[in-house]
Amino acid sequence: MSPILDRNSLEIISRSAEKTRRVGMRLGTLLQPGDIACLSGDLGAGKTTFVQGLAAGWGSLDPVSSPTFVIVNLYRRLDRSQLFHLDAYRLSGPMEAVDLDLDAMLDEGSLVIEWADIIEEALPEACLWVHLQYVDEFQRDLVFSARGQHYQHMLANFREQVYGVS
Repeated sequence: MSPILDRNSLEIISRSAEKTRRVGMRLGTLLQPGDIACLSGDLGAGKTTFVQGLAAGWGSLDPVSSPTFVIVNLYRRLDRSQLFHLDAYRLSGPMEAVDLDLDAMLDEGSLVIEWADIIEEALPEACLWVHLQYVDEFQRDLVFSARGQHYQHMLANFREQVYGVS
């Protein structure tokens, strides 16, 4: 990761789990059917905490937990929209992700993937990447990177929501 961010990137410092959830909530309000958010970061970086906020902001009332052992959790909204939450930690690589039929998930709803770097080769080129880094017990560094015009527009809207500037 480059230490200098370009206009298609955004960095947010979170100083609590609650703030990490709130940042996720802001992004969740922008998710549209077919969108994909790819999360990366070490154990304890806050990926599942971020997804808890993302799902709430998206409009799900379902409880959010890590799908490490079940691989995929499904969250719903009252309008029958679906958000798929995939944890790639236990997958052997991109081919195993292809077998899960990611395209069908994207056709039916939105997709958020923890440990997305493990299966990056199976993912569409255009997507939103969120790298979470553990700084200390309370602080996390979140770097958002937009790949593709749709996600660049999403990131600009997200930046405006968070900071009031585009």
